Amino acid sequence: MQDQYSRKIEYLRISVTDRCNLRCIYCMPEHGIHRLPRETMLTFEELLRLVRIFSALGIRRIRLTGGEPLLRPELPKLIAQINTVRGIERVDLTTNGTLFASMAKELKSAGLQGITFSLDTLCADQFQHITRHDRLNAVLDGLETARSLGFAPIKINCVALSGINDGELVQIASLAKTAPFDVRFIELMPIGCAKAYHGVPTAQIYERLSSYYGSAAALPHSYGSGPAEYVSFPNFQGRIGFISPMTHGFCSQCNRIRLTAQGNLRLCLHHSAGLDLRTLLRSGKNDAALACMIQQTIWNKPSCHSFLQESPLPGAKSYMHTIGG
Repeated sequence: MQDQYSRKIEYLRISVTDRCNLRCIYCMPEHGIHRLPRETMLTFEELLRLVRIFSALGIRRIRLTGGEPLLRPELPKLIAQINTVRGIERVDLTTNGTLFASMAKELKSAGLQGITFSLDTLCADQFQHITRHDRLNAVLDGLETARSLGFAPIKINCVALSGINDGELVQIASLAKTAPFDVRFIELMPIGCAKAYHGVPTAQIYERLSSYYGSAAALPHSYGSGPAEYVSFPNFQGRIGFISPMTHGFCSQCNRIRLTAQGNLRLCLHHSAGLDLRTLLRSGKNDAALACMIQQTIWNKPSCHSFLQESPLPGAKSYMHTIGG
């Protein structure tokens, strides 16, 4: 499946809930959160129907996100069912890690393959500040459990925040030195609450790491399936990745689409263009009609995001947890 810019679309990120048990300062407001009514969220049956349609159109990889996806009841059941869909090659998960250790064996048995943990600090006090909760040890337990059970790959996403965690970036990178983790540093995207903070450009992060760990070898872009550019530092077991939406545009190679918990097909994090699949599902459209509308919508996937525009397009005011970034 291709869009009008000849990009091959084969990666679908599915948000299974907007709920989260943390309140990261750049992602969610501390109070006054409008939660989606449960009846407006896609059921497992609806999600599986859509996965089958997307698979027939060429989607090969599924990543489950949130909110915090492990808050969705019976998530391992959904993972097992997705793994039975013909054409789906792997199912991965992005999590804040606080609930992972207790569910890890069940997730592994369901066929979950790769895990991405969100972890912006290794300091307990800073973790409390960023997430508004004291759960750092639970996340670290989750990381160790994932390694012991053989999940692969295991990725750690760190959003670099100027004046907050930027003094820890060398220490966070060391997680990839002592274990086969891929530590990825992400430039802050100005969505929702994140507009109140300032990110750290990739070039600055790379300079800090290089001055401490030495020169790194660039890895082929094919190493990852997403926008991260990876390097290998001397004597590291894992790799360091950089996701740079603000300083190094990667939209020309974008291979992904997103499905929100309410069933909205999103073509880009920073565009409102998409398709209300929940309404179409519940209005009785058959699979052939849905597939046709999905193809037409994806054909019109925007050429690039609008983060750098002075007047962002509609939809840019959404909080990240409602999009399933």
